[in-house]
Order: sequence, then structure tokens, then C-alpha cells
Amino acid sequence: MILSTLPHDARLYLKPTWFVPSPIGLPDGSAARMANGLIWFQAYELTALQGAHRLTRITIPVAQFDETIVSLPAPLAERAQRLAANISAQRNPLALGDRTIRFDAPQVMAILNVTPDSFSDGGKHMGDPQAAADAGFAMAAAGAALIDIGGESTRPKAPKVWEGDEITRVVPVIERLAAAGVPVSIDTRKAAVMEAALAAGAKVINDVSALAHDPRALEVAARASCPVILMHAPSSGDDPHDNPGGYGDVVADVFDMLESRIESCVSAGIARDRIMVDPGLGFGKSLADNLALVNGLATFQGLGVPLLFAGSRKRLIGALSNEAPAADRLGGSIALAFRAAQSGAQMVRVHDVKESVQALHLWRGLADAGLSAV
Repeated sequence: MILSTLPHDARLYLKPTWFVPSPIGLPDGSAARMANGLIWFQAYELTALQGAHRLTRITIPVAQFDETIVSLPAPLAERAQRLAANISAQRNPLALGDRTIRFDAPQVMAILNVTPDSFSDGGKHMGDPQAAADAGFAMAAAGAALIDIGGESTRPKAPKVWEGDEITRVVPVIERLAAAGVPVSIDTRKAAVMEAALAAGAKVINDVSALAHDPRALEVAARASCPVILMHAPSSGDDPHDNPGGYGDVVADVFDMLESRIESCVSAGIARDRIMVDPGLGFGKSLADNLALVNGLATFQGLGVPLLFAGSRKRLIGALSNEAPAADRLGGSIALAFRAAQSGAQMVRVHDVKESVQALHLWRGLADAGLSAV
């Protein structure tokens, strides 16, 4: 389809592609940088959809981008320019009290579940706040920039936990870690838990419902002026995996939801530079959906905010490795973290901190070497 004939209400997306290790030696204007990291690319993949129908998908070299998109209808040309600007925009560091998390290289978020029934490590740290905190200290010592503490399982069909029980589980652990200066995020959908966790010293809210499950969540986050992580899930109800309708184009559908939730947060008074997003791998998504999200991960750079990727030990790894149980998915978890870094993810959420940090150090070394090669 000729770009000028695209309908004005088409849904348009850009994905960086044609990656190069360095812009050195390339003609001026032929490569663009992804955010403020170490990734450079030479083309955009432009996709236009109407409903679930793909109208066009073309690859546009960076050097020809401006002259190509002028043929788009004005609203689409403006959106293309905005997406390209977002892809290359600086990702501001997260200021968390005495700690600052920078995004010039991918960071690690460590998973610390204080639950009896989480899919991978449920029950491991239940009933002993000091032991849970000690696990968090070990994760921080291994290189985690942020410890993500959760008191309610969000595995499929998991029972909802009363907020009082959730608070009892997480607050003693948060207090111990925060008192020692360890940056902590609270993984919850409930406003009361958010308030208790922030009061105990948590610095970030990580919500699998993108602050849509609890009607007070937006207000709590805005009042606290804390960073928030908005994850995509198909349902903001009790079961975040509930998705009877499926997806048209999963990457576009997830992008649209996250884009909408960012705007809702900004309208509620949450600063855009305090927002991160997570495409919600495995939440109400089939194997094909999850693989499409991984392959399309760079598209989410068009949202213009830091990207968190959470693939650790998830079901798609088992599905591709003879149904390996969660405890035997380290290799796949590392592969996904490395792939996420290659796609520009600013943070990866993991169970296996030491191994993931080592993998990202290797990625950083390769990127540095490629950038400095002559």
C-alpha cells in the first residue's frame, strides 16, 4: 500500500531494526541511537494496522525517514515523528533517595516473593522476614539494582490475598532492606499495600494491572511522587491472565494499552519521567504471543519511557525445552535477558541475579568493544 493512501485512523508503530555496533565510520545521519544506551540502528520497521488487519509493513532507512514519512497523512506523519523521537529520547535515571539507577546500560531487578504459592519460588521465604531480607541482601550484593518484593501470587487462577495479609507479609521485609539502604519496589495491585510499603521504605510501585485494579492506586502513586512500573495484563480484575478474546496483533495491542495507561498516569499527576513499562510476558498470552512480544520488544521503545522485561523462568521457556520445570529454566532465562538487552530493555526482572548480572556484564563488554572498534 502507498503510504499516502493509508487511512487517517490507521494505527501506526515503529520498531528499530538493522542494528549496528557503532555509528563510527557510517555516513552522517544514517544511524540513530536508541535512548541513551549503547544500541545503534539504521532503519525503522513501520507497521500500519486497521483493526487486526495489517495495511502495510515497510522498512525505512534512518537516512530516508524524514523524506519518506512526509507522504503519510498528516496525523500519521506526526505520530511517526513522535515515535522516532521517543525511541531516541533520554531515559532519565531513577532517583530513589540516596540511590540512583541509571539507564545507560541494562539493570537487574531481583524477584523476592514472600508468598506460599508463586509459580517458581512460592513458600521459600514465607514466615521468616529476616530470612527473606537476607535473601534480598544477597541479591543486592550480587548486583541487583532493585529488589522487587511481592506478597501475592499472580500465577493463573491464584487466589486473591486480603490486603492485611499481604501487608503483614511484605512490610517486615521491606523495613529490614530499606533500613540498610537497599532500593526496594513493591509488587502489588492494592492501594493499601502500596501505602504501607511506601511507609516502610519502598521506593517504587510495580503493578501488574498498570494501576488499574484498585481505584485508589493512581491517587496513591501520584501523591507519593514515586516511580511506577506499568505492566500489561489483559484483565485488571482478580485474574490478570483472563483473556477470552485474545489479541489481534499482540505487539500493537500491548503497545496501545501501555500507551493509554501512561497517559492516564500523566493525567493523574504522575510525571512521565517516573514511569516505566513492562509488556507482561506470559500474562494471558499464548506461546505464539510471547514469542511475538520478544521479537517485537524494540517496538516498546516508542513509548519513550524505560522498558522492564520480565522473562525469568516463565512458561514459554518450558514450552520450548521439553516442559522443563521452573527450577530448570536458567538457560532460557539468561537467553531472554540477553535478548532483551539487545532490544534495548533498560531493566530485566530475574530470579537468578548472579547469573543474570554476569550475562549483562558480558553484553555490556561486547557493546563497549563494538562501539570503540575502528
